[in-house]
Amino acid sequence: MNVSTNIAAAARQLSTTCSALNFSEPVTHVYNPLEYAWAAHEQYISRAAIGKKKVVFLGMNPGPFGMAQTGVPFGEVAAVRDWIGINVEIGKPSKEHPNRPIEGLVCKRSEVSGRRLWGLFAEHFDSANEFFQDHFIANHCPLVFMEETGRNRTPDKLPTSEASPLMEACDSHLREVVEILEPEWLVAVGGFAEKRAKIALSNLKVSIGKILHPSPASPAANRGWAEQATKQMRAQGIWP
Repeated sequence: MNVSTNIAAAARQLSTTCSALNFSEPVTHVYNPLEYAWAAHEQYISRAAIGKKKVVFLGMNPGPFGMAQTGVPFGEVAAVRDWIGINVEIGKPSKEHPNRPIEGLVCKRSEVSGRRLWGLFAEHFDSANEFFQDHFIANHCPLVFMEETGRNRTPDKLPTSEASPLMEACDSHLREVVEILEPEWLVAVGGFAEKRAKIALSNLKVSIGKILHPSPASPAANRGWAEQATKQMRAQGIWP
């Protein structure tokens, strides 16, 4: 089996495991883009997981206007459609929140975090194919959690009884991804990803770095995020 086939199989297993978990209020809706947007995620893997990597970037979980819409980690629609070249139809979750419809690659809302992250890579690399020669982007958790109002709820806000089996599954998947791709660096995008990486990868030979999360909810990220992230990666020796 080649690298992309192994990564796809690992993602399928993660999807199956996470879909079997139960979550209680205030979470009322759970989206799993590895199910309804699998065609897009599989196409992403076929483009991005083409061999061993130098750097794997790790996010927390899908955003409602990013991977939830496109099936791609940090999947801002324009970047996924126009830069990466994903061109498949996106399905629907079995239980869709009326305030958070899945519109796929025609979604007009933009995921700011994804626009910033993929935008940085588009600045530094001539094409997505060039970026994917040495880089891959993954999320720790594949699920999107929403409250009754449609408000997003991140995995770190789940009660321990629900978070523990989820984190166990996601940590196991992360280890498998790193074992398959054999990167020199696992770069955590934000503090949550760094925490999970240090737990999951403690016995593996990979350096763990960190960059500022590009979320607009972070005041620091709104002050030249791309320049700060680039400086952080160069300071750690991740980028030359």
